[in-house]
Amino acid sequence: MELLVRYLDRSSSNSSVLTSEVFKEENLRDDLKYYFMSPCEKYRARRHIPWKLVVQILKIVMITTQLILFGLSNQLVVSYKEENMMALKNLLLKDYTGVDEDDYSVAVYTQQHVYDSLFYYSQLGRLSVGPLSYREDEHGDVLPLIICKEYYKRSSVEPSNEAYDIDAQLETVCMSHDPKTANQWKTQNSSFFDLDFYRLVDIKITFQLSGINLQTVRSRELPDCYSFYITITFDNQCHSGKVQIFLDIDSQSCPCRDWKISGTAQKNTHYLLVFDGFVIAVCLTSAVLCSRSIVLAVRLLQRFSRFFHENYSRKVCDDDQNEFLNGWYVLVIVSDLLAIIGSILKMEIQAKSLTNYDVCSIFLGTSTLLVWVGVIRYLGYFQKYNVLILTMKAAFPKVLRFCCCAGMIYLGYTFCGWIVLGPYHEKFEGLSRVAECLFSLLNGDDMFTTFAQLKDKNTLVWLFSRAYLYSFISLFVYMVLSLFIALITDSYETIKRFQRDGFPLTDLQKFLKEHKDFPVAEESSQTDVPIKYSVLCCCQRTPEIDDVVLIS
Repeated sequence: MELLVRYLDRSSSNSSVLTSEVFKEENLRDDLKYYFMSPCEKYRARRHIPWKLVVQILKIVMITTQLILFGLSNQLVVSYKEENMMALKNLLLKDYTGVDEDDYSVAVYTQQHVYDSLFYYSQLGRLSVGPLSYREDEHGDVLPLIICKEYYKRSSVEPSNEAYDIDAQLETVCMSHDPKTANQWKTQNSSFFDLDFYRLVDIKITFQLSGINLQTVRSRELPDCYSFYITITFDNQCHSGKVQIFLDIDSQSCPCRDWKISGTAQKNTHYLLVFDGFVIAVCLTSAVLCSRSIVLAVRLLQRFSRFFHENYSRKVCDDDQNEFLNGWYVLVIVSDLLAIIGSILKMEIQAKSLTNYDVCSIFLGTSTLLVWVGVIRYLGYFQKYNVLILTMKAAFPKVLRFCCCAGMIYLGYTFCGWIVLGPYHEKFEGLSRVAECLFSLLNGDDMFTTFAQLKDKNTLVWLFSRAYLYSFISLFVYMVLSLFIALITDSYETIKRFQRDGFPLTDLQKFLKEHKDFPVAEESSQTDVPIKYSVLCCCQRTPEIDDVVLIS
């Protein structure tokens, strides 16, 4: 009788253990299925409102609206700078035609033209129709104009006798004066402008101007004040009889010292500040929700890894672990951080505490780009739209390796074109311009112009340019580009075939489908491998399915 009681107790304890294990497995399977559901499926399964989806939709609308409002304001700033650049070139450069000659603005060829151009800036206050004036310091005094001339220490040149005597050491002499009294100062320092053009290397004139961008009032924004740092350079380094005149303008916006405005501009600024604050709150909410999802995914991965090791003495493979590490959440968090930083900068700009529009536009533009890219995640829940994502994932490694190999050839053509064709073709004057020109040729753009613009004064270089251009176009357009497209097409066909015939099941997918055919590791492997829930593990896959990439 006692034996029977002991047998029944043992049977009941074993059954309770089995029931506990089965319950634990089913609970894990339910949590995994819920994690990989779409927002709509989660709502139907447990009636949980998909807050992340709601926040993402709201964030897309708000960030896009914010970007448009800031873009319109930034366009006014850029147009003001460009129009002032054109106005100052006409005011400060004598005989400026409205179009720059190559990389310089004006060229003069006689000594009289050089002298006439030196003090042409003195007419600025009399001719300008815009709110421009010479910049003043804190005490109300006009900042001085500085003029410097650089020349060889000694130079004696006799072209008729083909003789010269030059001391290559350079000397610089500078003088400053009030820009409003240029004519008087010119008479008092006539010896300074007695130029020896054989020795002269360059002359630089630097001064500062102040201006106010009043056009922002029409868009109900507070105007910005600007400081223009002007540098006029008379370049005679070549001593070729052609003096090139450069005008460099560095504009910097700054808060106005004393301002007063009435109307709706101030009220409109307050509304924009409130809107930007709401955008920051929405982005913070989105970042918190996505961070919470990442933490939950890591915990779920640890549970699944522990279950697999205890029941099958195996580790979870890399592909299954990557299913838990959702890159879309990381993308959303990065976009949220960029949007928050950009919104803070925008608020500072609206309050006139900061004036750097370019940095703010980079943050806001990049965040908006990432937000709209993140929309693809939700389209991926539909099989027809999911093809793009799967194809990009499958083709990316092969395309990256292919681009590394093709890039070596591309760099070779870039350096070769720069050193040989640079002196004879404007599109090959710099390495960056060569790379841009070759990329245009690669896409079939501007081919005839590139051939036709080459100067044919040097027959050898002209022949080399034909061989160079024909070989590059033939190699990259007909071979490299075709192979590039073939790699993507092959990945696309692979994905379509698996969508038709079914994707190979990983261990995670088999577990979710309640398959029991998991291979169990041998006993010796249990003693060699400690229990660590690391991403560094191996997955037994056949070579035929290495290119298959799945998403949740």
